[in-house]
Amino acid sequence: MSESRFLVPSNSIMATNGSSPVNQAENVERIGRMGKRLLRVANCTVTFGENSGRQNNVERSLATIEAAFLASIPLSDRMELVADTRSDPSYSSHRQVVGAPYIRFYASYPIKRKDEVVGNVRLIDYAPHVFGSEEEQILADLAALVEREFLLDAVRAAYIGLEKKNRSLRRDSMIDPLIGTWNRTAIIRLLKQETEQCKKEGKPLSLVFADIDSFKKINEKHGRNEGDRILMKMASRLRSCIHPGDTLGRYEGEKFMIIMPGASHAVAKAIAQRLQTVIMSHAEPVGNETVNLTISSGTVSTDMFPDAAIDELVFRVDSALQAAKNAGRNCVIQAVPS
Repeated sequence: MSESRFLVPSNSIMATNGSSPVNQAENVERIGRMGKRLLRVANCTVTFGENSGRQNNVERSLATIEAAFLASIPLSDRMELVADTRSDPSYSSHRQVVGAPYIRFYASYPIKRKDEVVGNVRLIDYAPHVFGSEEEQILADLAALVEREFLLDAVRAAYIGLEKKNRSLRRDSMIDPLIGTWNRTAIIRLLKQETEQCKKEGKPLSLVFADIDSFKKINEKHGRNEGDRILMKMASRLRSCIHPGDTLGRYEGEKFMIIMPGASHAVAKAIAQRLQTVIMSHAEPVGNETVNLTISSGTVSTDMFPDAAIDELVFRVDSALQAAKNAGRNCVIQAVPS
């Protein structure tokens, strides 16, 4: 709709199930750095999934070896502490244990989301370690912090979704459901915004009220469905005549308001006459007959009424429209100072 002018290392993430937001990834990396310092190990890595890795702030070849080591270990659903990998049957023959870089310590703690293990906090060092209850609690706390990031991310996603829904609902509440233009509430709100903006920029603003002549007779003779179809056609034709920066809305019934920022008194008349010509040039089939439609229009411009408030502008343009109808319809009357 052309008139829609309205109114927001020490650590790495080894793999993700879907794309995590940047802030979540950064927070998880901070947790890893905390773990490295608190537990005094060579690396604290938060791993999601398996067989994929990325390392930061360490020498690339070492990062690749560590990633290969971790990728070879399935995710664990329980805390795992390997004080000395050379003495543990599961790790003593591992390639990165018996060879470079000679990993001697490994620990992990599960990260859960809705009771499902989705990752591990993993520790690596090149010397044996014996963890007591305090170190075990720190490792568990690190995993809890990562799980908290998942919860916060879910809350953020829900909030963003709700905001989008609310914006959509607010927009829908401003759209005329029949013809797809702004409704009266929206067009008046936009008029206030455009008037303030034009005053700031020292530009004129013009309004046009366009009303389909004898529309009531069409409804009475051919029914509301035909009347609604005519309204939709008129809205489309009016929209085709205005500039991209102008705004079209249904003010009430068969009456349309057009807001034209920057348009002077003379320009408003030219636009209104163009609207008149376009409507007259298209005979419309209605029922079993063809109807030659016309419109009456009134205009008002702030270059003629520089001190007029919104209510006065609407009153004057409506009065000009009524004058056009009283003058025999199918004409344009402009509001001028008496």
